[in-house]
Amino acid sequence: MNYTLQINNLLDTASDCICLPIFSDQSLCKSGLQIDEACSKIITKAITRYDISGDTGKAFTLSIDNQNFSRILLVGFGDPKEINTETLKKSISALNSQINDTNIKNLCIAFNDVSPELKPEQVIRETITSVENGRYCFDQFKTKKTPESQLSEISFLCDASQETASDATISLANAQVKGMNIAKDLGNLPGNVCTPSYLAEQAQTLADNSNNFSVKILEEADLEALNMGAFLSVSKGSIEPGKLIILEYKGGKTDDAPHILVGKGITFDSGGISLKPGASMDEMKYDMCGAASVMGTMTAIAALQPKLNIVSIIASAENMPAGNASKPGDIVTSASGITIEIMNTDAEGRLVLCDALTYAEQYKPASVVDIATLTGACIVALGHCTSAVMGNNDSVVNELLDAGKQASDKAWQLPIWDDYQEQIDSPFADIQNIGGKGAGSITAACFLSRFTKAYPWAHLDIAGTAWVSGGKNKGATGRPVPLLLQYLLNKEAS
Repeated sequence: MNYTLQINNLLDTASDCICLPIFSDQSLCKSGLQIDEACSKIITKAITRYDISGDTGKAFTLSIDNQNFSRILLVGFGDPKEINTETLKKSISALNSQINDTNIKNLCIAFNDVSPELKPEQVIRETITSVENGRYCFDQFKTKKTPESQLSEISFLCDASQETASDATISLANAQVKGMNIAKDLGNLPGNVCTPSYLAEQAQTLADNSNNFSVKILEEADLEALNMGAFLSVSKGSIEPGKLIILEYKGGKTDDAPHILVGKGITFDSGGISLKPGASMDEMKYDMCGAASVMGTMTAIAALQPKLNIVSIIASAENMPAGNASKPGDIVTSASGITIEIMNTDAEGRLVLCDALTYAEQYKPASVVDIATLTGACIVALGHCTSAVMGNNDSVVNELLDAGKQASDKAWQLPIWDDYQEQIDSPFADIQNIGGKGAGSITAACFLSRFTKAYPWAHLDIAGTAWVSGGKNKGATGRPVPLLLQYLLNKEAS
C-alpha cells in the first residue's frame, strides 16, 4: 500500500473516493462543508433523505458525478465533544470494513480536523495500522491464496504546516506495521517450522540485510559454559536445541548504554512433564510471541534507524516431555548462581528468561524490558485488551505505560511488592518457580525480579494480548510491537 499526503484543496483530489467524518448531530467538519457546497448540497440532502447516522462506527457511501472523485464515504465519529483514541479506533474500523467490501483503488481521508483532541499524526498512525491489520493474511500453507485488495493508495488531507510531522508519521506507521507483520508471521507459523533454529536464522537474515546490526547465536554448549542451568533444564527435553539469540543495533554513540529487550521464545510449550490439557494445545505455538514481538520491533528499528543503541536477547527453546526432561521437584542452578526448585515444568518461561536477564548484565544497560506470554493469571486479571507491566523502576514502568497510550497499545501496572516475594521461597532451594494459587502474574514477576537487581527493569506479561484464541479470527496480533517501538523512540527523543 502506498500512503501519501494531500496538501492541496480537497476538491482537487483525484481519487476514487473521499472519506469524511460525520458526527452524531449529523453535522460535518470544515472539509465536509466545503465538499457539500461544491457538490450542490448532495451530502446534506442525503443525510436528511436517508437519515444517515453519525454514531461512532457507522458508515455510508454516496455516489458523486462531475467531480475528480466518484464517491464520498461518510464515517460516524459520534459526539464531537467525546472524540478520543477509542472512538477513533471504532470509526477507522468502520472505514476499514467499507473499503474492504468495495472496488476502491485509491482513497483520500479527510480526518485532519475531526477534533482538537486528536492530532493529525494520531489519525494517520491509527488509520495505517488498522488498514494494514485488515489487509494482513496468513495463507502460506493454503493451496488457495486470498485475493489481494484492489486498494493500492491512501492519501491523507493535511495543512502545509502539518506536512513534515505527517510525513514522519507515515514512515513510523509503515515501519511499525512491517514489524507487527513479522511478529504475526512468526507467531502464526506452526511449531514444526518455527523452531529455535528458525528464529536464529531470521535474526541472522535481519542483521545481514540491515545497517548497524550484528548477531550472535549461543548454542547449548555455550549455555553450559555460561552455567545457564535454568535455561537448559527446559531445552534438554526436546530434540530441538535451545538458542540464545542476541541482536545488537548500534545507532547511538559508542559509549551510550544500550536499552535491552528480552523476549521469551518458547516455540512450542507442551507443559513438559506437567503436561497441559489437550484442548487448545495447538495454540502453544504462540508461546514465543514475546520473542516474535522483539523481532518485530527490531525490524521496525532497522527501517527507522534511530540514534540509539539497542540489544535484543531472545531465549528460545521447546518445552517437551521426555525421558530426560525436568521433573517437578528437580533443583537447578541458574547462571546467577541462584538455585531453583522446579515445582511445575509448565512454568518454564521464567526459567529461560532468568538466565537471559543475567546475561544482560554484561552490557551495563540503561534499561531492560522483558516481554513474555508468561501467565494465564494475567488474562484473569486484565483480559485480552491490556498487557501487564511490573518492574523495579518506576521511570521505566511509567515510560512503558505512556508509550502504550501514545501507540494505542494499552498496558496496566500491577504491583510486585515485597509481600508477594515469600510465595516463591523454597524449603530446599533459594527459590521455587511458582508461587501459590493467588497473584500468579505477580509472583512470576517476583521470580524474575530476583535476577534484575543490577539495572532498571520492567516486565511485560502479554499472555492476554499476543494472540486471539479460537474461532475464525484466531491468530497473532503483533502486540506489543507498537508499545515497544514507541518506548524506544521516546528514549531517542529524551
